[in-house]
Amino acid sequence: MQEKENSKNQLYYGDNLEVMRKFVKDESVDLCYIDPPFNSKRNYNQIYNNIGKEDTAQSQAFVDTWTWDDAAEIGFAEIIENKSGLMTRQSVNLILMLEKILSKGSMLAYLVSMTNRIAEIYRVLKPTGSFYLHCDPTMSHYLKLVLDALFCARGGMFRNEIVWCYKERELSKKYFNRKHDIIFFYAKSKNYNFYPNRLLEPYSEGTIKKFNYTDEDGRKFQIRGKSGEYVGKQGLKIEIEKTNPDLVYRDYLDKSAGVLPRDWWQIPFLNRAAKERLGLDTQKPEALLERIILASSDEGDIVLDAYCGCGTTVAVAEKLDRNWIGIDISYQQVSLILKRLEDTFGQDFTTTTDNKELASKKLTVSGVPQDMASAVELANRKDDRLRKEFEKWAVLTYSNNRAIINDKKGGDGGVDGLAYISDLDENRKMIFREVLFSVKSSKNLSPTVIRDLYGTVGRENAAAGILITLYPMENLVKEAKKYGSYHNSMLGKTFDKIQVVTVEEILQGERLKLPVAKDVLKSAERKYKDKQIVFGE
Repeated sequence: MQEKENSKNQLYYGDNLEVMRKFVKDESVDLCYIDPPFNSKRNYNQIYNNIGKEDTAQSQAFVDTWTWDDAAEIGFAEIIENKSGLMTRQSVNLILMLEKILSKGSMLAYLVSMTNRIAEIYRVLKPTGSFYLHCDPTMSHYLKLVLDALFCARGGMFRNEIVWCYKERELSKKYFNRKHDIIFFYAKSKNYNFYPNRLLEPYSEGTIKKFNYTDEDGRKFQIRGKSGEYVGKQGLKIEIEKTNPDLVYRDYLDKSAGVLPRDWWQIPFLNRAAKERLGLDTQKPEALLERIILASSDEGDIVLDAYCGCGTTVAVAEKLDRNWIGIDISYQQVSLILKRLEDTFGQDFTTTTDNKELASKKLTVSGVPQDMASAVELANRKDDRLRKEFEKWAVLTYSNNRAIINDKKGGDGGVDGLAYISDLDENRKMIFREVLFSVKSSKNLSPTVIRDLYGTVGRENAAAGILITLYPMENLVKEAKKYGSYHNSMLGKTFDKIQVVTVEEILQGERLKLPVAKDVLKSAERKYKDKQIVFGE
């Protein structure tokens, strides 16, 4: 067992393909688990604590719908031309064959994306490393072909198709109800690390009853034939043991602490009332990741999750004293992970910025804008999947990750997010009021945007509106002063009804000063008691 390195854990905000290519070294990772999109053709949401209106209680976290676009064409060419040098002849031929079968559409776009990323995962794994790919029957049959072509063609090994079974409330009468996921387990070489004894399952009562003999040392045993079968009735067993000692042997109960794990796992699905639940539709239970991390890594090893989501993998890796690398392309998820880590592990994961990097005692966050150049780059991304990332980053950062993102594409009334603040009514009773956020990245804006925001604040009966601009504009600040103030009885302070905040001010540490009511995201459970990690609470 190696000690955990002093180097910080790494959380990257960005495209995992770019991040792995630029920042993750060859053969540096002991275990990789990914729970990527499944090509389910569904939109997945982030569920918020319902403080206000029902229709603002969730927003879109990611879209699992794929199209054949410029990115797919570039990825396809990279595979066929083997630009990375990581493709095998089998993987190139596989994609060429799938093009003939599937044509250039959504399924091939998804498989091209996954092939390029799995190739990078193979590169970064140590020779002793393992890879677990979580999927469902939608694309599992195609993904296994991709995995075989990239791993087995180089001497890697397919180890298991693990079936995770669970129960869920939603039922259908149109087909046999689908209540399982698939997890493919591959090793990079024959010398992979695997620790099944950490996952021993308790013996059943029926099995324990079979050990109905006790030797002179008090150890319980049963008698088996040399081929392993359970031998006859009780009286017959002793007779055979005495007369034919070469044909039977004693099987002791204490020779093992339990039954070795099987490839069929029944672990409860996280319903929306579960204590672990943080609101993401696709969140996986910690028990599932505990099993994988315990089986295929040791303390101090490096665990990679390239599709980090709400951070279950990295949170469990931290609890089990592993080093880890997490990557996610959505700032909405990065902000959720940061909050989860701080809620769970405390001040060691409280991040601050010095305008050079966002970091804590045990974590460095990369890819998050730390200067105007990187903020401008984020604002100007052309990928439609990332169209709201600048707005998400601006709103969540300014609100200390306490706002709800408005993900509507068009028809959003200029509102990119909202937060709830505490106030008192005329009877000094606690109430919650909305603050609306609008984010603009244009270099030149007219005072019309201020008037429009003021109109929206009035229409929604909100307390105030905040316009976040990429560039400073004195004409907007001057216009905002025309629209009066809002008095917060909770603080006994008065604030401008319409406020203008620049990205430069946010980068310098400016944050929302209004009294945010409470977290719109569910808090993760604190796992420390007297500096000891507590599981299963």
